[in-house]
Parts: sequence; C-alpha cells; structure tokens
Amino acid sequence: MNLPDSVKTYFDADQSSDAEALVGAFSETAVVHDEGATYQGLEPIRRWWLEAKQKYGHTAQPISAANDGEGISVLATVSGNFPNSPAQLRFRFVVDQGKIAQLEIGA
Repeated sequence: MNLPDSVKTYFDADQSSDAEALVGAFSETAVVHDEGATYQGLEPIRRWWLEAKQKYGHTAQPISAANDGEGISVLATVSGNFPNSPAQLRFRFVVDQGKIAQLEIGA
C-alpha cells in the first residue's frame, strides 16, 4: 500500500504507542475530527490521542487506501477495548507540505 510518509508515520506510531512520532506527523495547525469532537493544534491532538489510547487501548491496521484528489482515505481495522472490536473505520487524511493537515475518523 502506497501511503504518504506522514500517514505511514501516523499508523506506525499508533502501533508502537509513540505519541511524539504520531504528533510529529501533523502540521502545527492540523485539525482532527473524531467521535463528534474537533481538536486543532499539536497539543490538543496529543491529548486526544493519549486519552483515546488510554481509554480504548486501540491499534489501527490499514487494509486499503485510495486518493480522491483532495485527500487519502484509508480503511483500517481498529482493535481495542470497545464494543464490536475489531471494527473497520475510515481515516481520511489531507496532507499539505508533507504533514497531516486534517484527519477525520469515522465509519
């Protein structure tokens, strides 16, 4: 699967629980949309990911990816401590100048 480096870093860091590497994949003004909430900037994104990791103990394994011209949509199997685990979720990334500028996670 051919993913931009920042998107690959996101999934690799998620697998290894490396918050610093994960946050380093985002631009300073990045926005994440997940579970009905929005997080903007590196510190809010760090807190979002650490809190989700603590709550769910999740890992995300990409299974397919497609470029729609405006972003990259990655279908991933997400496993963790939540009902109906594992689940397939879609991660939609917008990458700008090599960094993740936007991430939206949903079904």
